[in-house]
Amino acid sequence: MFKKLKNIGPGAMVAAAFIGPGTVTTATIAGASYGYTLLWAILFSILATLLLQEMSARLGVMGGIGVGEAIRKKIGNKTLKILASCLVIGAILIGNAAYEAGNITGAVLGFDSYASQWAGFPINPLVLVIGLAAFLLLFIGKYRLIERSLVVMVCVMGLVFVVSAILLKPNIIEILKGLFLPSLPDNSLLMVVGLIGTTVVPYNLFLHASSVTKRWSGAADLPTARWDTLISVVLGGIITMAILITSSTAFAGQDKVVSSASDLAGQLTPILGNGASIFIALGFLAAGLSSSVTAPLAAAFATSEILGWERNLKGNKFRWVWMSVLFAGVIFSSLGFKPTLVILFAQVANGLLLPIIASFMLWIANDQKIMGDYANSRFVNFLGILVILITIVLGAKGIFSAIT
Repeated sequence: MFKKLKNIGPGAMVAAAFIGPGTVTTATIAGASYGYTLLWAILFSILATLLLQEMSARLGVMGGIGVGEAIRKKIGNKTLKILASCLVIGAILIGNAAYEAGNITGAVLGFDSYASQWAGFPINPLVLVIGLAAFLLLFIGKYRLIERSLVVMVCVMGLVFVVSAILLKPNIIEILKGLFLPSLPDNSLLMVVGLIGTTVVPYNLFLHASSVTKRWSGAADLPTARWDTLISVVLGGIITMAILITSSTAFAGQDKVVSSASDLAGQLTPILGNGASIFIALGFLAAGLSSSVTAPLAAAFATSEILGWERNLKGNKFRWVWMSVLFAGVIFSSLGFKPTLVILFAQVANGLLLPIIASFMLWIANDQKIMGDYANSRFVNFLGILVILITIVLGAKGIFSAIT
């Protein structure tokens, strides 16, 4: 067991990517607003993430390539290749720009009580600090350093929320109902899409396959890659559930509207007392910084692969892509939007992009020229199509609810 845990790497990096400020904010708002009733959405997200990320890991191990490179190789027609490239690159760049804005905004959300001290500045100085920290970690270009840094930055926060959920003694029967009896309370559709978007992050498919190629290769390494994916995604999902359960238990019957870091800190006050605000500030800082690194990194992997550029963390073109996403995030996070709304928007945007990227992943995983004997089985294809159809229905309903 210890040896298996020691080999955890790319999967944990993926988990670190979706346990960001968006996860904390979206799950907290969902718990405060709807109690335990939306836990089923997180359970669905965990299962969908396991299914899709296993395909991605299998592609990296058996195919030795990333998702973007696989798309480029699979499409022979030049016109279709250009259209597909524009679609994927556009989806990833737009989604990651929104996601990056939420990451950076969320990273400084816990320090909003100090906002008056830099009221004369056109940009919150902490936004620049977060942007610079992410820039330096990516610019160094050492994969293992990035991987380990991301995992460490979210471990403490995850542990505290799980412990908090347990110590608050939630209603186990209501939790089980929320997990296994799906329901849609009034005005909860966009929140469901947001919960899915905060876990089943489209860009993680690109990040995962590319990361796996740097660690493992061949059928002998496939069980290790699958274990890495399973343990990392399940633990990440448990943390997300713990955040929702903690919020639901702490805010039960209060009709609480969560709009600031102090509101979010309220859910931990019964456990940490006056230290709750400090924890939330540091927790958001760690989670925001970790996700601020993975979003540009995944965009760079996807763009480089699909355009046939060298997939080198220190390459000029690779750096140009992640710099663009990072700088866009810094700019958008400085425009004065309400922080929690920016983060929630990023999650909804990712939820709506998911069916597009998941469809590409399913298509690639069925190509025997790339996957060999490890192409998808009929059962996996059935589950993949089911996941895509569900996300399409939820996304369409969410958009309809938002415009009517």
